[in-house]
Amino acid sequence: MATRPPVPPFSTETAIQKVRLAEDAWNGRDPEKVARAYTPDSRWRNRAEFLQGRDEIVAFLRRKWAKELEYRLIKELWATEGNRIAVRFAYECHDDSGNWFRSYGNENWEFDENGLMRVRLASINDLPIAESERKYHWPLGRRPDDHPGLSDLGL
Repeated sequence: MATRPPVPPFSTETAIQKVRLAEDAWNGRDPEKVARAYTPDSRWRNRAEFLQGRDEIVAFLRRKWAKELEYRLIKELWATEGNRIAVRFAYECHDDSGNWFRSYGNENWEFDENGLMRVRLASINDLPIAESERKYHWPLGRRPDDHPGLSDLGL
């Protein structure tokens, strides 16, 4: 089994690293690469959808990024203890009609001893926004280190 540092138990510093690594992977929008951060039998709840295993995760992410265009995400550590991390996040994207959205959410993560996520529980709300209300303007891919985070943006 591959190891994905940092591994639990997490300190505040290593949890922040883990959150940023997850954000970077999701902003890369490569379903297979993202899925490798999860255990082969990982369980997810994403909104009202329940997934199990990497194959279902890959299929979900392909569908997600096919309809959520110009997807940009920021994650922020909320709390950590032992092998668990709580995260808040917001992402911006548009649909194929050019309608923009900002989606806000919280995730609860649980990791195995190798640093692979075995449980991901996500609650998400969508807010339609005008293109002029967008706050994420970096080129697609990794958020630049000097780009403000959620708290800095008042989100």
